[in-house]
Amino acid sequence: MRALNRLLLASLLASIPVVAFAADEPSGEPDVTIRQEGDRTIQEYRVNGFLYAIKVTPRRGVPYFLVRADGESNFIRSDQPDMLIPAWRIFSW
Repeated sequence: MRALNRLLLASLLASIPVVAFAADEPSGEPDVTIRQEGDRTIQEYRVNGFLYAIKVTPRRGVPYFLVRADGESNFIRSDQPDMLIPAWRIFSW
């Protein structure tokens, strides 16, 4: 009976760190890092340490976003896609 109690106590003590680790759920809110680089303000958006978007705000001009193009560190502008869609005028009156 004592061996069973000790085994039960040991298993409970061993599972405490696992329960504490499981309580750290990923947050839905991004971590935003703001820094100045020359005449631009750069905001980096991260979720769980993963950088997924960068907002660049120049001193003069329109702000733009850089988003991930793939799983690597390649970013593209969200307002200038790689694929150009033809926009021919076929008929007008």
